[in-house]
Amino acid sequence: SDCPYITKAPMTKPLNSENRGISARLLDHPYLLLVLAPLFWGGNVVAAKLVVAEIDPILLLASRCVLATLVILPFAWRFLAADWPTIRRTWPLLMAYGTIGYALFNVFLYVGLQTTTGVNSSIEQASLPMLILGANFIVFRVRARPIQIVGVLLAIFGVMLTATHGDPRRILTLDVNVGDGFVILACLAYTTYTLALRFRPRMHIMSFMAVSFSGAAITGVIMLALFGGGLGQVATLTHASPTVWAVIAYVAIFPSMFSQVAYARGVELVGANRAAPSHNLIPVFGTLGSVIILGESLQPYHFLAAAIIVGGIVLAEWAARRRI
Repeated sequence: SDCPYITKAPMTKPLNSENRGISARLLDHPYLLLVLAPLFWGGNVVAAKLVVAEIDPILLLASRCVLATLVILPFAWRFLAADWPTIRRTWPLLMAYGTIGYALFNVFLYVGLQTTTGVNSSIEQASLPMLILGANFIVFRVRARPIQIVGVLLAIFGVMLTATHGDPRRILTLDVNVGDGFVILACLAYTTYTLALRFRPRMHIMSFMAVSFSGAAITGVIMLALFGGGLGQVATLTHASPTVWAVIAYVAIFPSMFSQVAYARGVELVGANRAAPSHNLIPVFGTLGSVIILGESLQPYHFLAAAIIVGGIVLAEWAARRRI
């Protein structure tokens, strides 16, 4: 997934000194890791928007998922072998995580970016922590304090303000940008994925990523066959520009794999509670990238919506700490 808004990760085995990856020095700096992870996740929006006129969003999704699976398998192989009994017993559930959290989230996001801006998309995704808090309250009856509920409602209003381009009255006439609607669907898909993580089988993070990426890859190929013009669309990649190939490589490797590993290691070093606020950097990096790289402009309603969403998050965090 691109932005795992998870407050704790009880099912993830730690990345110990034996399997810490190529750069041990990098993996010893938790706050650097917790900045790099949201930087790569925020870059997903900017990268996809950069090639919006050059590649079909479903083809981009399928290419990303297949390549991400191929990249992670060599690193995950020995963990897959160790976790095989659990995988064999729970593989449909594991692949469903990939379908919802990776494939559906990203295809809705990429389709949405066809007709909305990177700035809008980034601000709308800023509401994810609040959507997850609200969904936990509704679905699992996880206790929420009154001020936390106010925070959720503020975040949702901020999203509506963004989706209606500063005029919430447009909701009454259903005059909402289609692209913003798809980004909101992406957020709902990721909320579903996050809630479902409480049922995730216990296994190494690399095993979980490899199997769920496989599920996302299968889903992406099926979507391409049914809704993306058929599998023959893959042949169009032979004529793709270097920018398209660079974007495919980026979204397959950095938001998909490096961010997940960096965040998991950061949580291991400083704990989930201290790592969680780093998620708020995702819309910051997404918005900055959209302005600097894509040349998009910030409108007054962007600042207002961002302030409302941030206010909701601050209220909820304050209520949780003060137990109000």
